Amino acid sequence: QVRLVESGGGLVQAGQSLRLSCAASGSIGSINAMGWYRQAPGTQRELVTSITSGGSINYTDSVKGRFTISRDNAKSTVYLQMNSLKPEDTAVYYCNAETVVYGRYKNYYWGQGTQVTVSS
Repeated sequence: QVRLVESGGGLVQAGQSLRLSCAASGSIGSINAMGWYRQAPGTQRELVTSITSGGSINYTDSVKGRFTISRDNAKSTVYLQMNSLKPEDTAVYYCNAETVVYGRYKNYYWGQGTQVTVSS
């Protein structure tokens, strides 16, 4: 089991920045990858960015050059630095962890979500 606790959301104006944090606890040694998803009202949850245990990073096209994912292994925490925020970035942001057990069985865990609102 992995527990994820997010923090750092809020209300900002367009062009400003926010940093989200996601602290993992529990069976963190089984985590293969972590990521950030977001879901705006009336839309499906979408992957924003992810980072694997090996350090491979992916971003969705709409945030490339503006968002940066990073991790602090000592703190078991993943961060999402969001710069040049746009109103279309408004959503609930969820932290996600993928674990692998016995080298083949995958499980997925979610944080409670944190609201990010960007005003124009």
